[in-house]
Amino acid sequence: MPLSANRRPLNRRLAAGAALLAVVAGVAPATAAQAAPVTAPEAFRSAGPALPAPDMEAVDQALRNTLAAGAPGALARITEGGRALSATEGVGDKGTGAAIDTRARFRVGSVTKTFSTVVLLQLVDEKKIELDTPVNHYLPGLLPDDRITVRHLLSHRSGLADYTNAMFDKTVPGFEAVRNRVFGYQELVDLSLAEPRTAEPGASYQYSNTNFVVVGMLIEKATGKPVAKEYDRRIIKPLKLRDTAYVHPGTEIKGLHTHGYLTPDEAGAPLVDSTEQTVSWAQSAGAMISTPADLSTFMSALVSGRLVAPELLDEMLVMTPTDATKTRFYGLGLRRYDLSCGTSVYGHTGTVQGFYTYAFTTRDGRRSVTAMANTSNQGAANTALGATLEGAFCGKKPAPAAQSRGFAAAPADVDLPERSTR
Repeated sequence: MPLSANRRPLNRRLAAGAALLAVVAGVAPATAAQAAPVTAPEAFRSAGPALPAPDMEAVDQALRNTLAAGAPGALARITEGGRALSATEGVGDKGTGAAIDTRARFRVGSVTKTFSTVVLLQLVDEKKIELDTPVNHYLPGLLPDDRITVRHLLSHRSGLADYTNAMFDKTVPGFEAVRNRVFGYQELVDLSLAEPRTAEPGASYQYSNTNFVVVGMLIEKATGKPVAKEYDRRIIKPLKLRDTAYVHPGTEIKGLHTHGYLTPDEAGAPLVDSTEQTVSWAQSAGAMISTPADLSTFMSALVSGRLVAPELLDEMLVMTPTDATKTRFYGLGLRRYDLSCGTSVYGHTGTVQGFYTYAFTTRDGRRSVTAMANTSNQGAANTALGATLEGAFCGKKPAPAAQSRGFAAAPADVDLPERSTR
């Protein structure tokens, strides 16, 4: 099928985006009747002088590149000041051939970590947990080192090994072994502790899903309730995120949803439909589902101070570099990317079998972008998808400037090990 076979003309995509608005400054997705119509990307200029209008041609190209790298479908949705622009390429269901849809739910993977961080920081504000207190104070005997603090977990500086490296060393066999399995938190921690630690506590950034499994344990210990109830009570209901949920241990994504496709290690092997799974291997590190509109509402609400106390938001925003280019940073459950135009954006990436996600917003929460591709274990597709951020936040730029420090030139962030040979 040609890459353009499922593209919608620009005016149709703009109209669809306008009908699916989320009010960035409010707490609930807008209805179509409330939405300000969008007729062109230039309409975004009136929402604020700080950023240029999105370059939708660049966003479209990034999505086409994502399909060329192996994704069945990809999308991006940009919101600002009650306006929305959407771009889509390809299919959301290979079985039916249905086009990928910005209204559909999907698995957001490690964007869940930001939800978990918000809940934990609310508990810090309630004096139930302290950031610089050892984890073993709250969960006695859980970890082998009393120096590992709550802050170390949230910043990926604990030194705890990521058990998913071994679990998914063989991509499809690893996935099929856990697709329907239900783990306890302790089982996942034990898998990590069976491996050598990666660093001394606080010494260096080392991304590990283990950290946020332990965060889930802390939340449940401090509240006496499952994490699902705390996400719902503290974030989902207050923000009216109608299409967001923590789905575990169930395997189904209810309602309109995008199918995810896992790329096998063997070149040329058929994609595996990985949509239905427990995601029990991740839980509080990656088991949430959502939509582009809901994720933009969430990220905007977070950075604009509607979810955590100001002093704790400041703690989240204390960033350290995570790559040699010093354009990517990690704080407490939050990433920062410095784009080629000088704009910094905040949010998180997500990788779960069958889905790559980028959910980012400006520091003031005014412009937000969610991009998704329904593939994984395909690093080139992840990198291509990341280029949507340049078009969404930086606008049009001369060709030489686009090559000077382009976002997509850097290696893609991954939340799971990439094992593709392609």
